[in-house]
Amino acid sequence: MRVALFTNNYLPFCGGVTTSVETLRRGLEARGHEAWVLAPRFRADAADGPRVIRYPSIPAATYPEFVLAVPFAPRVTRRVRRLDVEVFHSHHPFLLGPAARRLARQQRRPLVFTYHTRYDKYAHYVPFRRSLVEDVAVRLSTRFASGADAVIAPSRVIRDELVARGVRTPIAVVPTGVDLTRFCPGDGGAARRQLGLDPRDVIVLYVGRLDREKSVDLILLAFERVAGTVPRARLVLVGTGTQEGELRRRAARSAVSERVTFLGVRPHDTLPTCYQAADLFVFASETETQGLVLAEAAACGLPAVAVSAPGCDEVVRDGETGVLTKGDPGGLAEAVIGLLVDVERRRVMRTRAREGAEREFDVRLQVDRTLAVYELARSRVPGPRR
Repeated sequence: MRVALFTNNYLPFCGGVTTSVETLRRGLEARGHEAWVLAPRFRADAADGPRVIRYPSIPAATYPEFVLAVPFAPRVTRRVRRLDVEVFHSHHPFLLGPAARRLARQQRRPLVFTYHTRYDKYAHYVPFRRSLVEDVAVRLSTRFASGADAVIAPSRVIRDELVARGVRTPIAVVPTGVDLTRFCPGDGGAARRQLGLDPRDVIVLYVGRLDREKSVDLILLAFERVAGTVPRARLVLVGTGTQEGELRRRAARSAVSERVTFLGVRPHDTLPTCYQAADLFVFASETETQGLVLAEAAACGLPAVAVSAPGCDEVVRDGETGVLTKGDPGGLAEAVIGLLVDVERRRVMRTRAREGAEREFDVRLQVDRTLAVYELARSRVPGPRR
């Protein structure tokens, strides 16, 4: 099968959508399918694979590391038409999403849409009145989902939200998968040596973008309380984003500044080492559709403390693979301290986290389920005239 994956986020930009698209691409290719990626051009010197096609793009004024695709590109359109794509799979309802829809309809091919993002939660990046942007984002994304031939939701809560908004398109729940051969428990001591971390420390880890919607500032505030109770506790943050400078300054002003380490952004393939080096994962975002890093942590046998919020609560099983808590520094700190001082409870959670990842987030399940969605979408579209 020839599949075209249209995405506004792709390598070298780091983020959950990028990881999801690349994981799916690899999984489809491993099954013998042709997976083409249609994405913006982030850098002129980006080393692309043979099936990556870049749209011209312009910088995003409110997010320096991001670019916006210019979806009207005749050369790209002509090239895609020659591919004879069998399924168009859009990962966004804006920019390249409508481009995928136009091509799918012109060629009478099915359009599949993955609803990765709560777009209204990102309204602060758009320089207009927030309530207006939120309303428009919800309306346009809902309309796009209604116009697709099949929709993929990364969690049950997203499926239920779309149904509540009136979407009648078939919706399948397909969490982004994790390669369990790479993301797996490992030698914590070796991982710490590789990262330059003290083997005597108790490592609390965060992995993700350092952006406003991820609420990393709450983690810093919570850690001040954690550090006052657990003498060898160290907070390690992996990632970058628009708030990195402010978060670094805030950490430097903190009384526990020497116990906070910023490792910067890391290639996705190297993240297992970070998870393996840690004792506990912490996550405060309330804007997730799935919380992919929580699934990666679980695959590495790492218990998690996360805010009890939609998406996260479908990955972290409260009391079994981690703890779900209130979205405030006190609640986070209490949950983290409780697990750090209870070594036996963490040990049991490590085993259960890995077992849960094997059962629910194996990348092979993602590919199987996505292929089933493709077949459903194909059955709903008559196909092109020959």
